[in-house]
Amino acid sequence: MKINIYVIDKKGKKELYDPLIEHYTKSCRQWADVQVHAIHSKAIAKAHDISPAAAQRSYTEALEKYLDGGYAIVLDPASRQVTSEEFANLFKDRGVVNLFIGGAYGFERGFIAKCNTAVSLGKITLSHKLVKVVVAEQVFRALSILHNHPYHK
Repeated sequence: MKINIYVIDKKGKKELYDPLIEHYTKSCRQWADVQVHAIHSKAIAKAHDISPAAAQRSYTEALEKYLDGGYAIVLDPASRQVTSEEFANLFKDRGVVNLFIGGAYGFERGFIAKCNTAVSLGKITLSHKLVKVVVAEQVFRALSILHNHPYHK
């Protein structure tokens, strides 16, 4: 199984949370290849200075090409909240799963509609850096659930 986590985020120097993300992605290796992909461009940076709608449009333009070739799960605070077991079931019997974490302005409704499913991590606002950690941990938890590993207990 291949799991790609695409996040609108600047690539660059090591961040505070990187060791945790690496810990969870390495822990997943027994069941899946999990990769985190930071996506950013000059167009995204420029769009942030224009308007929230322009920023959302730039996220769509940057991420649309990753919708094909796998089961697409988008994080959207307005979508349904799921339990860890329900989240795990989204990965069941999938060859490739692509998870999408938007930028500061979230996603256009059109991008969300192109994904197979949309889920919410809750009503609280989290930084992108922290969301990457939470998603990496939940992916490991999901794989643990699917493989009857005791981590979830």
